[in-house]
Amino acid sequence: MPASPSTARVINDRLALRLLQREGPLTAGQLKQLTGLSRPTVADLVERLTASGLIEVAGETGEQRRGPNAKLYDIVAGRAHLAALDVRTEGVAVLVSDLVGRVLAEGSVPIGDDTGTGTAVERAVTLVERAAKEAGADPLHTLGIGAPGLIDPVSGELRDSSGLPEWHRRLVAALQERFPDARAHVENETNLAALAEQHEGCARDRDTFVLLWLGHGIGAAVVLDGGLRRGASGGTGEIGFLPVPGTDGLPSATGCEGGFHSLAGSAAITALAAEHGLTARARAGEPVAAELVRQAVDAVRTTDADRPLPDDSTDRLRDAPADRLPGAPADRFLDALADRLALGVASVVAVLDPGCVVLGGEVGRAGGDELALRVARRLRLMAPLPTEVRPSALGGGAVLRGALLTARESAQDELFGSDEREAPGLPGAGQRRMRVAR
Repeated sequence: MPASPSTARVINDRLALRLLQREGPLTAGQLKQLTGLSRPTVADLVERLTASGLIEVAGETGEQRRGPNAKLYDIVAGRAHLAALDVRTEGVAVLVSDLVGRVLAEGSVPIGDDTGTGTAVERAVTLVERAAKEAGADPLHTLGIGAPGLIDPVSGELRDSSGLPEWHRRLVAALQERFPDARAHVENETNLAALAEQHEGCARDRDTFVLLWLGHGIGAAVVLDGGLRRGASGGTGEIGFLPVPGTDGLPSATGCEGGFHSLAGSAAITALAAEHGLTARARAGEPVAAELVRQAVDAVRTTDADRPLPDDSTDRLRDAPADRLPGAPADRFLDALADRLALGVASVVAVLDPGCVVLGGEVGRAGGDELALRVARRLRLMAPLPTEVRPSALGGGAVLRGALLTARESAQDELFGSDEREAPGLPGAGQRRMRVAR
């Protein structure tokens, strides 16, 4: 049955807006070519979208020809403003952007363990208010919030967790009270990091992969066939609870001590470095484990560059990392860390066969290709399934980028109309819409 004229207009408008979202400013002629619509139909939709305030003339083409240059049309970036939040146990970071994702303001505030719930919430809300004011973005249209812990797959709300501070749950309600017209979307921080790596980072060519988050805490995000998997209770990727050899006990339903967290969490990595005589101070906003790994990688690369090698030794050293720089503390530390990480990665590979594992978070990015290569070598000995190991391109900043992608997609869907069939490959395509947390 053919679509009615009104339905056809909606579909055509949505298609044009999605193309402008993906391609940037376009002329009417380019819209005609990309959509396959007739010239009169394109002229009508351009006039309609301009009158509705969704698109505007953004300039002219620079073509040298007779007559006036063609007008370039683009999405009205200021039609809606978005805020993305990265909520950690030790503080909050925020950025504010326009509808096309241009960052207008950003900031962060530390929150210590001894900070009371009310004070912590007030600091975080004040941070968002200040960033919105700086960006000229009051009211905010959409809030994208990344937080540790489980997100209820039915309500979209952050679930109670004994391991997280109370101010996390209070913060969402406080933000809704301060910005009553804003749509708030809460998502697990590791899941947001995976979305960011998929669309802007090291996994842009992968429809199926697992991101192993290595930061202050540890977690995993699973993307299968282009879609983020959350599980029946929202707990997919709680890899800190994974029982692994090499710990003093087993994890429990109320704590992950004794699980993979005990080997690969920030505190465990810091203790492992100390065993090898390595110490460091954390950079602002990063776990000290990231700086330890970064310094170890730099030390290994510097020694490799300065150390003369026999003519026949290159292949031997490449294939046998344990033989490289025998006795060097940094080298032994990275080998020991790779041994630990490979335990968790091998378990994930055996169950999911993702073909690619991203070492994410601040520690994953600090380790870079050096750490990823060492994990991959060990994984080849432990798992029969071919798996590429890649370092994060975005590090700890991936959570904010993922939160912004989520907020941007939600706002554009509401303003433009949502139909993922019209926009394959765009951020969020094929993924569940997150519910508003009230």
